[in-house]
Amino acid sequence: MPDAATLKPVLTVSGLHKRYELGASLFSRRRASVKALEGVDFEIYPGEILGLVGESGCGKSTLAKCILGIERPSEGEIRFDGVDIASLTGAGLKAMRRQMQIVFQDPYGSLAPRMRIGSLLREPLDIHSIGDPSGRNAIVDEMLEQVGLRAEHGRRYPHELSGGQRQRVAIARALMVRPKLVIADEPVSALDVSVRAQIINLMMRLRREFDLSYLFVSHDLGVIRYVSDRVIVMYLGRIVEVASRDALYELPHHPYTVSLMSAIPVARVDGKPKRANVVGEIPSNFNPPAGCPYHPRCFKRQARCESEAPALRKMGKDRLVACHYPEGAPD
Repeated sequence: MPDAATLKPVLTVSGLHKRYELGASLFSRRRASVKALEGVDFEIYPGEILGLVGESGCGKSTLAKCILGIERPSEGEIRFDGVDIASLTGAGLKAMRRQMQIVFQDPYGSLAPRMRIGSLLREPLDIHSIGDPSGRNAIVDEMLEQVGLRAEHGRRYPHELSGGQRQRVAIARALMVRPKLVIADEPVSALDVSVRAQIINLMMRLRREFDLSYLFVSHDLGVIRYVSDRVIVMYLGRIVEVASRDALYELPHHPYTVSLMSAIPVARVDGKPKRANVVGEIPSNFNPPAGCPYHPRCFKRQARCESEAPALRKMGKDRLVACHYPEGAPD
C-alpha cells in the first residue's frame, strides 16, 4: 500500500455526490432524484493500481465518468495533481484531459467504425499537437507494436479485428498522449476468457513501462485480486471498505465484502464452502433504505443499522470500513 506520508496522490476525490434529477411522474407532482454517488472519498497514488469493485448499479461507472468530466458532480471536489478539475477551462482543461484517459468495456462500441485504426490512433496526437506532423505515423506504428499488434493493423477497420485486438487498440489510443492516470472500466468483461489474461498482463506491463496509475473498475473479484494494490468496495453509491489487496482478501471486515468474498468459486475436497447469508436484492438508488444502505441484506444487522448510517472510519493501520458492527471487531 502506498505510503501517504511520503507520496502525494495523483488523484484526490473528496465528498463526491452525483444525483440525477427526474421529472414528475403520473402519480406525483414532486420532482425526484436518483442518488448515484453519496459522499465518495479516496486517493490514487503514483504508480498504483486501485481496484474498484461492487455489484452492477453501485456507481462504479458513474464515478469514472465524473473523474473524467464526462459527468458533472452534484457536489464534492476532484483534484488531479492538486488542481481542482472544476476550476479548469480552455487550455487548462485540455491539458488535464491529456493526463487522464479511459479504456471502455466494449472495445467495438468505443472505436469509430468508419475510421482506420491508424487514423484512430493518430487523432489524439493531432488534437494535442504531439510530435512533428510528418513523424506521427511512426509514433502510431510504434504504439501498435507496444500493445502486441503489427503496423499493418493500422490500415484495417475495427470490424476486421478480433475482440482482443480491438481492446489492444483501445489501450493504445489511451496511451498515445502519455497520460498519468488510466481508468479501466471493465476492460476485459466483454472479452473471451481465453484472451482476458493476455489483456490484463499487457496492462500490467504497460503500467511499468509508462509509469501509469490505474483506477481498475470491475465486478470480477478474481481480476481485482490479480491486478490491484489497494481495493475499494462500493455499495449503492457509497464506499463501504478500503484496504490493501492482501488484507481485504485475507480478512474482509464489512459484511458486504464478506458476502462478496464468499461468492468466489473455490475448489474444495472437504465439502461445500461456507457462504455468508445474503438475502434480497440490491435496493434501488431511487428509494434507498434509511440508515445503513446494506442493512436489509446484512447478516449482522441490528436496530442501530436501520436508523443510523455508518461513517467510513479507520480500522487498524491501513483499512477504512463503513459499518457499525464489522467483522474482526469486538461485538
